[in-house]
Amino acid sequence: MIKTLSIKDFIIIDDLKLEFDKGFNVITGETGAGKSIIINAIDLAFGARASKEVIKSDKNRAMIELSLCIDDKFPKSFFENNGIENFGDELVVTREIAENSSRSRINGTLVTQDIIKSLREMVIDISNQHMTYTYIQPKYHITLLDSYGDNSHQNLLCSYKDTFDEYKNVLSRLQTVKDVSMKSQQQVEFLKFQIDEIEAAQIEDIEEDNKLENELNILSNVERLKELTYSAYWTLYGDDGCILDAIGKVKTNISKAAEMDNALGDYETEIINAQESLREISSSLRNYSEALELDEQRLDEVQQRIDVLEKIKRKYGNTLEQVLENYENFQNEYNSIEFSQEEIERLELRKTELEQLLAEMADELSVSRKNIGKTLGELITKELEHLDMPKVRFEISIKPCEYNQYGCDDIEFLISTNISEEPKPLAKIASGGEISRVMLAIKAIFAQTDNIDTIIFDEIDTGISGNACQAVAQTITRLAKSHQIISITHQPIIAAKSDRHFYVAKTQDEKTNVKVYTLDEKNKVKAIAVLAAGEINEDSLNFAKQLIYN
Repeated sequence: MIKTLSIKDFIIIDDLKLEFDKGFNVITGETGAGKSIIINAIDLAFGARASKEVIKSDKNRAMIELSLCIDDKFPKSFFENNGIENFGDELVVTREIAENSSRSRINGTLVTQDIIKSLREMVIDISNQHMTYTYIQPKYHITLLDSYGDNSHQNLLCSYKDTFDEYKNVLSRLQTVKDVSMKSQQQVEFLKFQIDEIEAAQIEDIEEDNKLENELNILSNVERLKELTYSAYWTLYGDDGCILDAIGKVKTNISKAAEMDNALGDYETEIINAQESLREISSSLRNYSEALELDEQRLDEVQQRIDVLEKIKRKYGNTLEQVLENYENFQNEYNSIEFSQEEIERLELRKTELEQLLAEMADELSVSRKNIGKTLGELITKELEHLDMPKVRFEISIKPCEYNQYGCDDIEFLISTNISEEPKPLAKIASGGEISRVMLAIKAIFAQTDNIDTIIFDEIDTGISGNACQAVAQTITRLAKSHQIISITHQPIIAAKSDRHFYVAKTQDEKTNVKVYTLDEKNKVKAIAVLAAGEINEDSLNFAKQLIYN
């Protein structure tokens, strides 16, 4: 349940902290005083869409913080799965709304809105005007009906949805494959020609063309290369007065000098190293020169191979790497066409299997829904009778429809508030007060099976008065024995049953601000008197006391 709510710089609220109680918490105040702002703040904390307009004028951010008390029913896996610190029986939710951003935290850990919304489903149920609209619209009725189903029904629904998702994927893939298979035979033949031509080139090394160009350059200049390299060898080592002989003389002179000055020893070492390096180079040049031979046959082979590769590159890519990439693309496209008929047959078979499976599961879902609908309809009817609708008939219509993600059931809530009338769609028949009581009846029934601790009603008393108010008050009082209830109301009969009473007042001095007072017993009597009569006098005070204490 909600223990505390802190609001800062939100709409017309500067700084506010409320402490809620278990049982029935009621919020009253003049019209326009800001009662709904409190509910809106709770709604935003639990993931409702936020905009910068909720930030108080002249401020740069709004902050909402909720402290909740959780019990052993709350799944500990929620903390582990989302990397949130476990504070034991306390859970803190914060929402910070800035000009260009919005952040949510649970126990100090930054979390996504999906995580916040999953928490909302576990701990709180907010019934506002949007929720009333949801209860009226037939497209939401199937979800409401399914949510009352037991684990067996929920498992069947999940299995059906998974199967339906696969069915949609198979249909999509089947259409794609059929589109591909419609390519002309000429396109197929051209792809095969391109693949064969690249394969005939037998490209195994993407650097082959560069290597061949270098080899061609060598083969075309054998005599000149032989001349240059042998000349270099002869200059280094093969002639009298060659470079190595000269370096040998230099080494001898430095060696003798080093005997007289040790500092020249390093030079001697470097000269010896240079002499050895040049001797190796001269040997390699001689071997290279002697190995060079003009090979006319190899020259022709290299030139022909280069011509083949250049032709391939002109057609299929600037480099051999690009050629091979295009080759892979051609193969993939060809294979998709070549084997499309086989794929079509496989997908058609799977489509038939899934259609049969969906039909069986949808039939099973329909049977389950009819059982749930009968039970739920009877329970809602009884609950509505308790809510001063004695001649009401509430039924849940289940008719077949085309297969969709929910099955093949078209579900709509029907109601008759007059004994002589047959039940008709809720959206067309029920008044505002009747809709409010239908919503309350459903909440009262679902509260017996869900694990939610807190239920919030934003003006559940819309359109009702007299005996209906008394009935609503009794139902809320009954709900408050097992749940925390937070409700905005304008009805003294309902407000009188509260365990904690908050009064909202708006001040209009230099700036608009909202104050919320937690009323003691004496002031609660006065607030109920004002709700009932618009003023405090002896009669209104006596009436308020009767409502509270009887």
